[in-house]
Amino acid sequence: MADMKIGIIGAGGRMGQACIRQVTDTEGCGVVAACDIAGSALIGQDAGNIAGVDRLGIAVSDNAGAVIAASDAIIEFTLPEPTVSHVALTAEASVAHIIGTTGMEAAQEDTLRAAGDKTVIMHAPNMSLAVNLLFALTKQVAATLNEDFDIEIFEMHHKHKVDAPSGTAVGMGRAAAEGRGVELEDVAQWARNGITGERKRGDIGFASLRGGNVIGDHTATFAVEDERLEISHKAQSRQIFARGAVHAALWSAGKKPGFYTMFDVLGIEY
Repeated sequence: MADMKIGIIGAGGRMGQACIRQVTDTEGCGVVAACDIAGSALIGQDAGNIAGVDRLGIAVSDNAGAVIAASDAIIEFTLPEPTVSHVALTAEASVAHIIGTTGMEAAQEDTLRAAGDKTVIMHAPNMSLAVNLLFALTKQVAATLNEDFDIEIFEMHHKHKVDAPSGTAVGMGRAAAEGRGVELEDVAQWARNGITGERKRGDIGFASLRGGNVIGDHTATFAVEDERLEISHKAQSRQIFARGAVHAALWSAGKKPGFYTMFDVLGIEY
């Protein structure tokens, strides 16, 4: 069986480079094309060189359509607006699209789901196996403990991250809300400032820190009088997300069109 042809959109970003490294280190697949935002200083450079691996003989372009046309599967960690534009292209070309982009609004998520009618769309706020187990555990704990336990979600990332709270933190909050049988938007406290009054029973609170080069720390806290349960995950390298993305790309081979998550990829009951 021929190796899967993988295209990287957003090749110049930290995650794009991590995905190039991961694909080149993984059997059964190879990078066939890569692109970055128009005007990037990396346009024309070798994709392997920018990722710190051996030269691949693949020049980074600014043409996402050409990358999609050359590929069996696309891996993308970019921004919501361009991701939605690229999904329209992958859906039309019936190319699997593995998406790690965070910060999606509800309407944008709906667009991704709709594209699953035409091709394999796999979107996850976090590609890590351990983090997806964290989501499952958060849901289970929230379903088990009643609203006497206050739920707070904490996350910290590097100073360059542009969205808050992180997609992973939102995913944890959504898991907790699903465990309690409520809609996250009805109970979320995204930030607190000034005289806020007492904490409302049943709320799910969020706190975001930014600084240094922290890859990603996440904790779900369940607090009640006299005790506190915390479930945490700390990422020490972006390669854990790239590893999951490449795993998902390989998993997508032969799958029917549909909208999938990492729970589907990993076979986790959720």
